[in-house]
Amino acid sequence: MLNIKGTFIIAEAGVNHNGDINLAKKLIDVAADSGANAVKFQTFKAKNIVSIHAEKANYQKETTGAEETQLQMIQKLELDYSAHRELINYCNKKEILFLSSPFDIESIRLLYDLGLPIFKIPSGEITNLPYLEEIGKYNKKVILSTGMATLDEVQKTLDILIKSGTVKKNITILQCNTEYPTPYADVNLRAMLTMKETFDVEVGYSDHTKGIEVPIAAVTLGAKVIEKHFTLDKKMTGPDHRASLEPFELKAMVSAIRNIEQALGHGRKEPSGSEIKNMKVARKSIVAKTHIKKGDSYTSQNITVKRPGTGISPMKWYQVIGEIAKQDLSPDELIEL
Repeated sequence: MLNIKGTFIIAEAGVNHNGDINLAKKLIDVAADSGANAVKFQTFKAKNIVSIHAEKANYQKETTGAEETQLQMIQKLELDYSAHRELINYCNKKEILFLSSPFDIESIRLLYDLGLPIFKIPSGEITNLPYLEEIGKYNKKVILSTGMATLDEVQKTLDILIKSGTVKKNITILQCNTEYPTPYADVNLRAMLTMKETFDVEVGYSDHTKGIEVPIAAVTLGAKVIEKHFTLDKKMTGPDHRASLEPFELKAMVSAIRNIEQALGHGRKEPSGSEIKNMKVARKSIVAKTHIKKGDSYTSQNITVKRPGTGISPMKWYQVIGEIAKQDLSPDELIEL
């Protein structure tokens, strides 16, 4: 994605800052400490993306109450230009990449002006033609979440981005489910592989399950990007805290992914550097089974196979049978030819 080694891990702060820039900085601290490559927020003008008639999602009603409208809820979570600039500077200080998902054309332009290297398209915008054309014309790296989408819709989105000016190799597609939290039965990780094969692009996974198992599994299947929501405390007030990881869980997920990356290895079947020394201990050699006198023939009655593996390999058993002993041998002594 950005010439990094291994999986590109995005710690999704989203709107879990609750509109407080100091809380946003604490989230950046947590993301940087976890070892994630990037911390991602959300950029929007509430009045541009939500009508006064829009209802909250069911999970939002459960986490923030049904009294206020979606517009009222989202207005409290906006970050203005100066907040973006301050958070970008803070991320630079913490040596972690700042990212944000734009939700309207004005926000796309704001993030472009701020010099962000990647546009992260959220699932809800996959059918927003003017939005997609605006992002496409900048030819930036694009990470596309595909929650709620059909394969045909993903194809149309790719076509729009490419036609508008984004090079196909710059696009990474994420399998995603937009239910918070996502039931494990609805994750459908294999769809990630389907999209990789169908569209011939890099793929990844944006996770909204409660645990850390699914992102780890996605890496074993070839995910190049992992995105996961996190918070300071799941009990905080706000729409997404409950379905987010707490700091220790985020750190555990990143650590597990890094371990899995190493464990996946290079794919060649050969002894590893750490186990070569074990060959002498664990493998076997051809040894004398009985007392053998010089000049005797080796037979299946007077030789056998035992540890250590420092002598002739048992794979040469039939080459040894019939050969003549060059010296007297006691039981368990290594056979020599």
